[in-house]
Amino acid sequence: MPANIPCLPGIAVPKHLVHKRAPGEVFLTGWRTRPDAAVVITAQWPRTHSFYRPVHGRYDSLLFAETLRQTLPLLSHQVFGVPLGHQLIWGDLSFSVSTEAMQLADQPQDVTLSLTFGDVVRRRDSLTVGCVSMTAVAHGTTIGHARTRFSAHSPGVYQRLRAGRADLATARANALHPGPGLLPASVGRHLAQDVVLSPTQSPTQHARTWRLRADLDHPILFDHPVDHAPGMLLLEAARQATVCGHPAGNAAVTDMTTRFHRYVELDRPAWVRLAPGDNNVFHVRVDQDERTCFEAEVAAAAPLPSALPDDRERLPAVPC
Repeated sequence: MPANIPCLPGIAVPKHLVHKRAPGEVFLTGWRTRPDAAVVITAQWPRTHSFYRPVHGRYDSLLFAETLRQTLPLLSHQVFGVPLGHQLIWGDLSFSVSTEAMQLADQPQDVTLSLTFGDVVRRRDSLTVGCVSMTAVAHGTTIGHARTRFSAHSPGVYQRLRAGRADLATARANALHPGPGLLPASVGRHLAQDVVLSPTQSPTQHARTWRLRADLDHPILFDHPVDHAPGMLLLEAARQATVCGHPAGNAAVTDMTTRFHRYVELDRPAWVRLAPGDNNVFHVRVDQDERTCFEAEVAAAAPLPSALPDDRERLPAVPC
Protein backbone atom coordinates (compact mmCIF):
# COMPACT_ATOMS: atom_id res chain seq x y z
CA MET A 1 0.00 0.00 0.00
CA PRO A 2 1.42 3.43 -0.89
CA ALA A 3 2.43 5.74 1.89
CA ASN A 4 -0.29 7.93 3.34
CA ILE A 5 -0.62 11.45 2.04
CA PRO A 6 -0.26 13.75 5.07
CA CYS A 7 -3.47 15.54 6.05
CA LEU A 8 -2.48 19.17 5.63
CA PRO A 9 -5.42 21.59 5.84
CA GLY A 10 -5.58 23.81 2.77
CA ILE A 11 -3.02 21.79 0.78
CA ALA A 12 -4.78 19.83 -1.95
CA VAL A 13 -3.74 16.34 -3.02
CA PRO A 14 -2.27 16.07 -6.55
CA LYS A 15 -5.05 16.78 -9.04
CA HIS A 16 -4.46 13.65 -11.13
CA LEU A 17 -5.36 11.51 -8.11
CA VAL A 18 -8.94 12.86 -8.18
CA HIS A 19 -9.23 12.97 -11.99
CA LYS A 20 -9.28 16.76 -12.23
CA ARG A 21 -7.27 19.14 -14.40
CA ALA A 22 -7.98 22.41 -12.59
CA PRO A 23 -6.10 22.60 -9.26
CA GLY A 24 -8.79 24.84 -7.79
CA GLU A 25 -11.36 22.07 -8.18
CA VAL A 26 -9.54 19.64 -5.88
CA PHE A 27 -11.22 19.50 -2.45
CA LEU A 28 -9.28 16.63 -0.84
CA THR A 29 -6.23 17.47 1.26
CA GLY A 30 -4.89 14.10 2.46
CA TRP A 31 -5.58 10.59 3.66
CA ARG A 32 -4.48 8.02 6.19
CA THR A 33 -5.41 4.44 7.04
CA ARG A 34 -6.73 3.29 10.40
CA PRO A 35 -5.90 0.03 12.19
CA ASP A 36 -9.43 -1.23 11.46
CA ALA A 37 -8.72 -0.95 7.68
CA ALA A 38 -10.93 2.10 7.30
CA VAL A 39 -9.54 5.17 5.57
CA VAL A 40 -9.78 8.76 6.77
CA ILE A 41 -9.69 11.43 4.08
CA THR A 42 -9.56 15.14 4.80
CA ALA A 43 -11.15 17.78 2.62
CA GLN A 44 -11.58 21.52 2.62
CA TRP A 45 -14.60 23.32 1.21
CA PRO A 46 -14.31 26.93 0.06
CA ARG A 47 -16.77 29.48 1.43
CA THR A 48 -18.08 29.91 -2.09
CA HIS A 49 -17.63 28.23 -5.44
CA SER A 50 -18.34 29.24 -9.02
CA PHE A 51 -20.66 26.26 -9.58
CA TYR A 52 -21.38 24.60 -6.22
CA ARG A 53 -22.70 27.83 -4.76
CA PRO A 54 -24.04 28.06 -1.21
CA VAL A 55 -27.82 27.68 -1.06
CA HIS A 56 -29.51 29.92 1.51
CA GLY A 57 -26.36 30.22 3.59
CA ARG A 58 -25.61 26.50 3.47
CA TYR A 59 -23.13 24.40 1.55
CA ASP A 60 -24.45 22.83 -1.63
CA SER A 61 -25.29 19.14 -1.19
CA LEU A 62 -23.76 18.45 -4.61
CA LEU A 63 -20.46 19.81 -3.27
CA PHE A 64 -20.80 16.94 -0.78
CA ALA A 65 -21.44 14.55 -3.69
CA GLU A 66 -18.46 15.85 -5.67
CA THR A 67 -16.26 15.43 -2.60
CA LEU A 68 -17.36 11.79 -2.42
CA ARG A 69 -16.67 11.38 -6.14
CA GLN A 70 -13.12 12.63 -5.64
CA THR A 71 -12.49 10.01 -2.98
CA LEU A 72 -13.07 7.19 -5.49
CA PRO A 73 -10.05 7.78 -7.74
CA LEU A 74 -7.90 8.63 -4.71
CA LEU A 75 -8.84 5.37 -3.00
CA SER A 76 -8.58 3.39 -6.23
CA HIS A 77 -5.07 4.55 -7.10
CA GLN A 78 -3.57 4.96 -3.63
CA VAL A 79 -5.24 2.17 -1.63
CA PHE A 80 -6.53 -0.46 -4.05
CA GLY A 81 -3.75 -0.50 -6.64
CA VAL A 82 -5.76 0.66 -9.65
CA PRO A 83 -3.30 2.03 -12.24
CA LEU A 84 -3.65 5.57 -13.52
CA GLY A 85 -5.44 5.54 -16.86
CA HIS A 86 -8.07 3.03 -15.76
CA GLN A 87 -11.67 4.19 -16.02
CA LEU A 88 -13.94 4.34 -12.97
CA ILE A 89 -17.65 3.75 -13.52
CA TRP A 90 -20.46 4.50 -11.07
CA GLY A 91 -23.04 1.80 -10.41
CA ASP A 92 -25.10 3.62 -7.81
CA LEU A 93 -24.81 6.47 -5.34
CA SER A 94 -26.86 7.61 -2.38
CA PHE A 95 -26.27 10.46 0.02
CA SER A 96 -28.03 12.33 2.80
CA VAL A 97 -26.97 15.60 4.38
CA SER A 98 -28.09 17.49 7.47
CA THR A 99 -29.41 20.88 6.44
CA GLU A 100 -28.54 22.39 9.81
CA ALA A 101 -25.00 20.96 9.86
CA MET A 102 -24.30 22.24 6.33
CA GLN A 103 -24.41 25.82 7.61
CA LEU A 104 -21.87 27.99 5.78
CA ALA A 105 -18.78 28.72 7.88
CA ASP A 106 -17.05 32.09 8.13
CA GLN A 107 -13.86 30.52 6.77
CA PRO A 108 -13.02 27.51 4.57
CA GLN A 109 -14.55 24.40 6.10
CA ASP A 110 -12.31 21.49 7.05
CA VAL A 111 -14.19 18.20 6.65
CA THR A 112 -13.14 14.73 7.81
CA LEU A 113 -14.40 11.77 5.79
CA SER A 114 -14.39 8.28 7.32
CA LEU A 115 -14.69 5.55 4.69
CA THR A 116 -15.27 1.82 4.98
CA PHE A 117 -15.37 -0.77 2.22
CA GLY A 118 -17.40 -3.80 1.30
CA ASP A 119 -17.95 -6.26 -1.54
CA VAL A 120 -14.47 -5.54 -2.89
CA VAL A 121 -13.52 -7.71 -5.86
CA ARG A 122 -9.86 -7.80 -6.86
CA ARG A 123 -8.15 -9.08 -9.96
CA ARG A 124 -4.36 -9.18 -10.29
CA ASP A 125 -3.97 -7.24 -7.03
CA SER A 126 -6.17 -4.40 -8.29
CA LEU A 127 -9.75 -3.51 -7.41
CA THR A 128 -12.35 -4.15 -10.10
CA VAL A 129 -15.55 -3.61 -8.07
CA GLY A 130 -16.12 -2.04 -4.68
CA CYS A 131 -18.62 -0.39 -2.36
CA VAL A 132 -17.70 2.62 -0.25
CA SER A 133 -19.62 3.98 2.75
CA MET A 134 -18.74 7.46 3.97
CA THR A 135 -19.51 9.62 6.98
CA ALA A 136 -18.54 13.30 6.86
CA VAL A 137 -17.83 15.31 10.01
CA ALA A 138 -17.02 18.99 10.49
CA HIS A 139 -16.24 20.54 13.90
CA GLY A 140 -17.33 17.33 15.60
CA THR A 141 -20.77 17.32 13.96
CA THR A 142 -21.89 14.77 11.39
CA ILE A 143 -22.94 16.61 8.25
CA GLY A 144 -23.82 13.68 6.02
CA HIS A 145 -23.58 10.06 4.96
CA ALA A 146 -23.06 8.47 1.56
CA ARG A 147 -22.71 5.10 -0.07
CA THR A 148 -21.61 4.24 -3.58
CA ARG A 149 -20.79 1.22 -5.72
CA PHE A 150 -18.29 1.57 -8.55
CA SER A 151 -16.04 -0.44 -10.82
CA ALA A 152 -12.62 0.06 -12.40
CA HIS A 153 -11.68 -0.97 -15.93
CA SER A 154 -8.45 -1.15 -17.90
CA PRO A 155 -8.23 0.87 -21.14
CA GLY A 156 -8.74 -2.29 -23.19
CA VAL A 157 -11.84 -3.35 -21.27
CA TYR A 158 -13.22 0.18 -21.41
CA GLN A 159 -12.77 0.27 -25.19
CA ARG A 160 -14.83 -2.90 -25.44
CA LEU A 161 -17.51 -1.56 -23.11
CA ARG A 162 -17.83 1.61 -25.17
CA ALA A 163 -18.09 -0.34 -28.44
CA GLY A 164 -16.36 2.22 -30.63
CA ARG A 165 -17.50 5.30 -28.72
CA ALA A 166 -14.43 5.91 -26.56
CA ASP A 167 -12.61 8.31 -28.90
CA LEU A 168 -12.59 11.72 -27.21
CA ALA A 169 -12.10 13.80 -30.35
CA THR A 170 -14.95 12.04 -32.14
CA ALA A 171 -17.25 12.39 -29.14
CA ARG A 172 -16.62 16.12 -28.97
CA ALA A 173 -16.95 16.65 -32.72
CA ASN A 174 -20.29 14.81 -32.84
CA ALA A 175 -21.77 16.23 -29.63
CA LEU A 176 -25.10 18.01 -29.93
CA HIS A 177 -25.14 21.77 -29.48
CA PRO A 178 -26.37 22.48 -25.94
CA GLY A 179 -29.08 24.89 -27.08
CA PRO A 180 -30.92 27.35 -24.82
CA GLY A 181 -31.56 26.44 -21.22
CA LEU A 182 -34.39 27.16 -18.81
CA LEU A 183 -34.36 30.44 -16.92
CA PRO A 184 -31.53 30.10 -14.38
CA ALA A 185 -33.68 31.15 -11.42
CA SER A 186 -36.23 28.44 -12.22
CA VAL A 187 -33.66 25.73 -11.46
CA GLY A 188 -31.87 27.46 -8.59
CA ARG A 189 -29.06 28.84 -10.69
CA HIS A 190 -27.56 32.30 -11.17
CA LEU A 191 -25.87 31.87 -14.54
CA ALA A 192 -27.27 30.63 -17.84
CA GLN A 193 -24.12 28.58 -18.46
CA ASP A 194 -24.88 26.48 -15.36
CA VAL A 195 -28.34 25.38 -16.52
CA VAL A 196 -28.38 21.74 -17.69
CA LEU A 197 -32.04 21.51 -18.74
CA SER A 198 -33.46 22.74 -22.05
CA PRO A 199 -37.19 23.34 -22.52
CA THR A 200 -39.25 20.94 -24.58
CA GLN A 201 -42.86 19.91 -24.96
CA SER A 202 -43.83 17.45 -22.22
CA PRO A 203 -45.33 14.27 -23.71
CA THR A 204 -47.74 13.78 -20.79
CA GLN A 205 -49.45 15.97 -18.23
CA HIS A 206 -48.25 13.73 -15.39
CA ALA A 207 -44.50 14.33 -15.66
CA ARG A 208 -42.32 17.22 -16.71
CA THR A 209 -39.75 16.56 -19.40
CA TRP A 210 -36.68 18.50 -20.51
CA ARG A 211 -33.76 17.80 -22.79
CA LEU A 212 -30.44 17.27 -21.08
CA ARG A 213 -28.18 20.21 -21.86
CA ALA A 214 -24.53 19.16 -22.07
CA ASP A 215 -22.19 22.12 -22.56
CA LEU A 216 -18.77 20.62 -23.25
CA ASP A 217 -17.16 23.98 -22.52
CA HIS A 218 -18.47 24.10 -18.96
CA PRO A 219 -15.35 24.50 -16.78
CA ILE A 220 -16.61 22.35 -13.88
CA LEU A 221 -18.85 19.63 -15.31
CA PHE A 222 -16.47 19.10 -18.23
CA ASP A 223 -13.19 19.82 -16.44
CA HIS A 224 -11.51 17.40 -18.86
CA PRO A 225 -12.60 15.70 -22.12
CA VAL A 226 -14.95 12.74 -21.77
CA ASP A 227 -16.75 10.54 -24.29
CA HIS A 228 -20.14 10.51 -22.51
CA ALA A 229 -22.23 12.59 -20.13
CA PRO A 230 -20.39 12.58 -16.77
CA GLY A 231 -22.07 11.38 -13.61
CA MET A 232 -22.02 14.79 -11.92
CA LEU A 233 -23.92 16.24 -14.90
CA LEU A 234 -26.67 13.66 -14.32
CA LEU A 235 -26.79 14.45 -10.60
CA GLU A 236 -27.07 18.14 -11.44
CA ALA A 237 -29.87 17.42 -13.91
CA ALA A 238 -31.73 15.52 -11.17
CA ARG A 239 -31.25 18.41 -8.77
CA GLN A 240 -32.37 21.06 -11.26
CA ALA A 241 -35.45 19.06 -12.26
CA THR A 242 -36.38 18.69 -8.59
CA VAL A 243 -35.90 22.38 -7.84
CA CYS A 244 -37.97 23.29 -10.89
CA GLY A 245 -40.82 21.03 -9.82
CA HIS A 246 -40.75 21.72 -6.07
CA PRO A 247 -43.68 23.81 -4.82
CA ALA A 248 -41.33 25.90 -2.66
CA GLY A 249 -39.33 27.06 -5.66
CA ASN A 250 -35.62 27.17 -4.90
CA ALA A 251 -35.61 24.19 -2.54
CA ALA A 252 -32.43 22.59 -1.20
CA VAL A 253 -31.70 18.95 -2.00
CA THR A 254 -31.02 16.92 1.14
CA ASP A 255 -31.10 13.30 -0.07
CA MET A 256 -30.47 11.55 -3.35
CA THR A 257 -30.49 7.88 -4.32
CA THR A 258 -29.31 7.15 -7.85
CA ARG A 259 -28.69 4.25 -10.21
CA PHE A 260 -26.54 4.43 -13.33
CA HIS A 261 -27.82 1.91 -15.88
CA ARG A 262 -25.97 2.83 -19.08
CA TYR A 263 -23.91 5.60 -20.64
CA VAL A 264 -25.63 8.79 -21.80
CA GLU A 265 -24.15 9.63 -25.19
CA LEU A 266 -23.32 13.17 -26.25
CA ASP A 267 -24.40 12.90 -29.89
CA ARG A 268 -28.08 12.09 -29.29
CA PRO A 269 -30.78 13.82 -27.26
CA ALA A 270 -31.41 12.61 -23.74
CA TRP A 271 -34.62 13.40 -21.87
CA VAL A 272 -34.88 14.31 -18.19
CA ARG A 273 -38.28 13.32 -16.80
CA LEU A 274 -39.67 14.35 -13.42
CA ALA A 275 -42.54 12.79 -11.48
CA PRO A 276 -43.52 13.86 -7.96
CA GLY A 277 -43.69 11.30 -5.20
CA ASP A 278 -44.71 11.49 -1.55
CA ASN A 279 -43.26 13.69 1.19
CA ASN A 280 -41.36 16.01 -1.15
CA VAL A 281 -39.53 13.14 -2.83
CA PHE A 282 -39.24 13.41 -6.61
CA HIS A 283 -38.47 10.70 -9.14
CA VAL A 284 -36.12 11.70 -11.95
CA ARG A 285 -35.25 9.58 -14.95
CA VAL A 286 -32.89 10.22 -17.86
CA ASP A 287 -33.87 8.38 -21.04
CA GLN A 288 -32.08 8.10 -24.35
CA ASP A 289 -33.21 6.12 -27.40
CA GLU A 290 -36.25 4.97 -25.39
CA ARG A 291 -34.05 3.33 -22.76
CA THR A 292 -33.56 4.42 -19.17
CA CYS A 293 -29.95 5.40 -18.53
CA PHE A 294 -30.16 6.96 -15.07
CA GLU A 295 -32.67 7.12 -12.23
CA ALA A 296 -32.79 9.17 -9.05
CA GLU A 297 -35.05 9.66 -6.07
CA VAL A 298 -34.47 13.16 -4.76
CA ALA A 299 -35.68 14.69 -1.49
CA ALA A 300 -35.68 18.44 -1.16
CA ALA A 301 -36.64 20.82 1.63
CA ALA A 302 -38.03 24.32 1.56
CA PRO A 303 -35.38 26.96 2.23
CA LEU A 304 -34.45 27.50 5.87
CA PRO A 305 -33.51 30.91 7.27
CA SER A 306 -29.80 31.55 6.95
CA ALA A 307 -27.60 32.65 9.81
CA LEU A 308 -25.50 34.41 7.17
CA PRO A 309 -28.17 36.23 5.12
CA ASP A 310 -27.24 36.93 1.55
CA ASP A 311 -29.86 38.38 -0.76
CA ARG A 312 -27.98 36.98 -3.73
CA GLU A 313 -28.88 33.48 -2.57
CA ARG A 314 -32.63 34.17 -2.50
CA LEU A 315 -33.77 33.39 -6.01
CA PRO A 316 -37.41 33.95 -6.98
CA ALA A 317 -39.46 30.97 -8.08
CA VAL A 318 -39.97 31.21 -11.83
CA PRO A 319 -42.28 28.87 -13.76
CA CYS A 320 -40.40 26.46 -16.00
